[in-house]
Amino acid sequence: MAHEHGRERSSHKMDLVTVARRAMVERGLLPDFSDAVANELEAIREAAASSEGSIRDLRALLWASIDNDDSLDLDQLSVAEPLAGGATKVYVAVADVDAVVKLGSAIDDHARTNTTSVYTAARIFPMLPEKLSTDLTSLREGVDRLSVVMEMVVEPDGSVGPSDVYRATVRNKAKLAYDSVAAWLEGTGPAPSRVRDVAGLDAQLRLQDEAAHRLRSRRFERGALSLETIEARPLFRDGTLTDLVPDGRNRAKDLIEDLMVAANGVTARFLDGRKLPSLRRVLRSPERWAKIVALAGSLGEPLPPDPSNAALEAFLQKRRAAAPARFADLSLSVVKLLGRGEYVLDVPGQPVPGHFGLALEDYTHSTAPNRRFPDLVAHRLLKAALSNRPAPYAADQLSALASHCTLQEDAAAKVERRVRKSAAALLLSPRVGQHFDAIVTGASPKGTYVRIDHPAAEGRLVRGSGLEALQVGDRLRVVLVLTDFEQGYVDFARA
Repeated sequence: MAHEHGRERSSHKMDLVTVARRAMVERGLLPDFSDAVANELEAIREAAASSEGSIRDLRALLWASIDNDDSLDLDQLSVAEPLAGGATKVYVAVADVDAVVKLGSAIDDHARTNTTSVYTAARIFPMLPEKLSTDLTSLREGVDRLSVVMEMVVEPDGSVGPSDVYRATVRNKAKLAYDSVAAWLEGTGPAPSRVRDVAGLDAQLRLQDEAAHRLRSRRFERGALSLETIEARPLFRDGTLTDLVPDGRNRAKDLIEDLMVAANGVTARFLDGRKLPSLRRVLRSPERWAKIVALAGSLGEPLPPDPSNAALEAFLQKRRAAAPARFADLSLSVVKLLGRGEYVLDVPGQPVPGHFGLALEDYTHSTAPNRRFPDLVAHRLLKAALSNRPAPYAADQLSALASHCTLQEDAAAKVERRVRKSAAALLLSPRVGQHFDAIVTGASPKGTYVRIDHPAAEGRLVRGSGLEALQVGDRLRVVLVLTDFEQGYVDFARA
């Protein structure tokens, strides 16, 4: 069944793009932009600018972006300043995509249909045309851009104090990358060249890192979950897939995540304070809590009978300390049992679920409008509030958008997972019959799944003795018995 050898003569990347496009169409996602979008795009020649007096000029601040090495769709910048008494004022500037992408336009219609960029192993299918997302609506280094700024005071105890939202013109002083910034912050690598070249940027990043750490510590004290899963990142050489490598968390990714989580909370509270309906991002109290209790019990750890994020986090911390090599796979099992996040309508004055995983009551998405449609919706609501205009969406429209965005996000995740499986099948196809060290990542009546150490690929364990006794985290030796590129199958047997 390992019939992919002939693909070596063609481009692995193009083969995977074909799989991605087919999977998107099957799940109601648009892989291509329409002629109407192309016509609108032709008329957009430059980035948005404004001379409105209400738009602040913050170009002089030491703004910087931190993202993946190859990312050009830069949604946010950050900068901070110390305050008396150990507090820190943090500014998060988010690209004002709405200044270019008008409500009801063909470009907006495409974005509303897909609701998200789709990040597959072979290609990114952007929510917005790249002329916008990687250029005219991107917070690129060295250019002036309109933005929506979330300003907040991070108190010494990590709580968020006084906050505000307003529009401003900003300029990115340094485009930085996660891995190199993380290595520098952790003391395992040199300062990135832009950190060395831009005066004051080193102290600025350390100030943000310290504020982010306080925010994170506060969330964990309140019961936020320190889950850590592993994503496999594909490596290509001249169109040929050469490896799948783990792409885990690091200190720079945590820095940005912590600041964005706080900024999203500022947005949610601002809209609520202005009595505007909005989209909230929630993770409900898990219905499958009993299965999480059983999983913890199998590892000798009790959990209470009713859902408790604080108790679950204490369990996770114990397991991280006891078995760090197995923690990512335990995290994956917990993530699956927690269920997926969703968007819901928030009407001020009415109860709305919180986010179980972040231990937050007030949370939305507003920091990635080039990549996610709910964030673009949030910006339109914010700008309406700032200019004392009615909300551009009625409550029933927002309710329908919440359901649609949740469905499309799930569809995009399934497409991305489908392409990862085909990538693994493609890479492993010449190695049928070989043995690998593996770890169990899933064990249920639906099947047992394992992840091999190198390349970082997952597959189903289809036969072998004692499969019913295996538990998540168990180490074992497996043999690769089948790959199927078209179906995305990778099957192992217990060696």
